[in-house]
Amino acid sequence: MRLFDPWPVFFKREWKRCWPFITGFAVTGAIITKFTAGLTEEDAKNSKFVQHHRRSERWISRRKKAVHFSSHASLFH
Repeated sequence: MRLFDPWPVFFKREWKRCWPFITGFAVTGAIITKFTAGLTEEDAKNSKFVQHHRRSERWISRRKKAVHFSSHASLFH
């Protein structure tokens, strides 16, 4: 006797419910990939978005070093 395989039924039902979301994610991903693949390093240097995030990355790394150093310095007092 052949066992019932629920996966085809499950995928068929879920595809009917979720295809708009899956298709939307695929289209959005394709658009983002298309636009970002054409960017160069020069574009990144001129981008306010990239400059802002590089500044915040530097601030976070400095902050982590300061917290790391101060936590060890308090152990020696």
